[in-house]
Amino acid sequence: MRVNCQEHSKTMELLALKQKLTEEVEDKEARKELEKRIEALEKELGLD
Repeated sequence: MRVNCQEHSKTMELLALKQKLTEEVEDKEARKELEKRIEALEKELGLD
């Protein structure tokens, strides 16, 4: 499987966001934003 630089960058961002989501995110608005960004990245990477 070949991955270009942009896909790799998005994958690393996705992993970081998922890790952050497992931590205690007290602000509900911030949690919603994280979930939205994760969903968008998953769609862009074809992981949905």
